[in-house]
Amino acid sequence: MRVGCPKEIKNHEYRVGLTPESARELATHGHEVWIESGAGLGIGASDESFIAAGAKITDGPDPIFAECEMVVKVKEPQAVERSKLREGQVLYTYLHLAPDPEQTEDLVKSGVTAIAYETVTGAEGSLPLLKPMSQVAGRMSVQAGASALEKAHGGRGVLLGGVPGVLPAKVTVIGGGVVGFNAAQMAAGLGADVTILDRNPEVLEKLAMHFESRAKTRFSNLANLQEAVCEADLVIGAVLIPGAAAPKLVSRDMLKQMQPGAVLVDVAIDQGGCFETSKATTHAEPTYVVDDVVHYCVANMPGAVARTSTYALNNVTLPHALRIADLGWKEALRRDPHLAEGLNVHGGAVCYKAVADELGYDYLPVADILG
Repeated sequence: MRVGCPKEIKNHEYRVGLTPESARELATHGHEVWIESGAGLGIGASDESFIAAGAKITDGPDPIFAECEMVVKVKEPQAVERSKLREGQVLYTYLHLAPDPEQTEDLVKSGVTAIAYETVTGAEGSLPLLKPMSQVAGRMSVQAGASALEKAHGGRGVLLGGVPGVLPAKVTVIGGGVVGFNAAQMAAGLGADVTILDRNPEVLEKLAMHFESRAKTRFSNLANLQEAVCEADLVIGAVLIPGAAAPKLVSRDMLKQMQPGAVLVDVAIDQGGCFETSKATTHAEPTYVVDDVVHYCVANMPGAVARTSTYALNNVTLPHALRIADLGWKEALRRDPHLAEGLNVHGGAVCYKAVADELGYDYLPVADILG
């Protein structure tokens, strides 16, 4: 198979879909690998390193979209990229379609076969291709929140860990999954007063056992959520419904009761955000203020630590890329029902139920496609 990897063009996105090491693996399996010139510079990978791995360097993205059978990316294709996709081509990347009707419409019209990293499943319903970026984003959310809390950045002027004689900042983490766990781990490690909310008693039990006295756990009902949010210096939104839009858990009314200069970090912004006042921002302009509350809603947070993120992502995406290339996408999905969960769009149809329901498309089950 001819596998292509274009340079990412989203604002301040420095990651790359394939590392030189991943390109070498694909080439060793007998596949052609085409890399756009400069695609790896954001992680310190030169064109020469890709050539040494057996890849071909292209001048611009057009040859990749025109001639490659599979396109491997990191972020969802931007409008100019979507216009180049075609029927029969496999797109393998993060998509986050539920809150993005324009992208969904373009992918449906293109006829492309789109496999989304974020809906590929693992054992017991885990999301192994989303997990490493959730780990990065969870840890980064505390860094970003700590910076936004500085007075010069619009925040309350509070140090997360406090100092002897001065109380630490109160950090509320909404959601106890991978993002929430990693956020709580970082915040607790810095000495903050951490509260984690979740609706799953088993999750709360695991969190309580892990953190012991270093973090508090609370069941996430409306009363507890409102109290924890309104008392917090920093609130981290870490909720996820796989493939679907995030629920709006923090209302505008709650926001008005928060302390002036408090900070909201919405890690769920890729799925539409879990705060009513959230709107996607970029690394160029990461924050904005509503009702004296600082909002950090960068939609590609892991892109800021591109090298760490790219290698962590390739560790989990490469095995599936190899199977798709070795077997063809249809046979690879037939043999691996977990990978089949990643199929979101094919041949002009939406084949992931949460996306179809959210955006009003007819749902075409993957089983009907695979036969």
